[in-house]
Amino acid sequence: MISERMVRILRLLRPTEGSDTIADVVTTAGARVLGVDGLAVSLVTEGDHAELLWCSDTTTRRFEDLQFTLGEGPGPDVLRSGAMVWAPDLAQTPLTRWPALAMEAPALDARAVFCFPMGIGAINVGVLTAVRRAPGPMSAQQADDATILAAALTARCMGGGTPLPGAPLPEGSPRFLQHAVVHQATGMLSVQLALSLPQALLRLRAHAYGSGRSLTDIARDVVDRRLRLDPGGTGPSATAPDKD
Repeated sequence: MISERMVRILRLLRPTEGSDTIADVVTTAGARVLGVDGLAVSLVTEGDHAELLWCSDTTTRRFEDLQFTLGEGPGPDVLRSGAMVWAPDLAQTPLTRWPALAMEAPALDARAVFCFPMGIGAINVGVLTAVRRAPGPMSAQQADDATILAAALTARCMGGGTPLPGAPLPEGSPRFLQHAVVHQATGMLSVQLALSLPQALLRLRAHAYGSGRSLTDIARDVVDRRLRLDPGGTGPSATAPDKD
């Protein structure tokens, strides 16, 4: 059953409302009702891949970047299964579930993550991710409210024809999908290193993980020609400045 607080939020998601209202609802009021510190929405681009549309805070952004870099975590699992995935305490997640993510968990500000599918029937649209800095599960009421919010955001994203307008983006981010720069860098590496696109993306991910930086930052360096990956080797890529 949906709570009265979430009912009030959903009323503000009507298409007639202004874009500023939508941003405030999702990032502030929505997080407060769900008892979390941040929210993020990712939209499916192809297969089980999703792009971060927006996120509300640094902690959530860092977690989403890490999932994108590693290619594993509750978000990718939601896209593959179409079911909600919870990690009430990332520090206690079994190593076998998300091996790379489990190794990084102690350094994260995020301690609890709850991912809810956004979709219509068998069609996956994206993922609503809720992040909390303290461990512990959601209550049954919070889970119900998050499920309803994910459905409302799905309708908004599909019905409006454009992503949620007015949602706050980190400084320097594109106005639409925030990982678009990763696709640009993947295409550049594919040509430079004579690799397939999936192989080029794997090289990017490997370098990002090995360097301890986010995949988005590494991709931006490649696109801006501040970084060139060595075509040889299977380990962490060597770098060299582009002298053009």
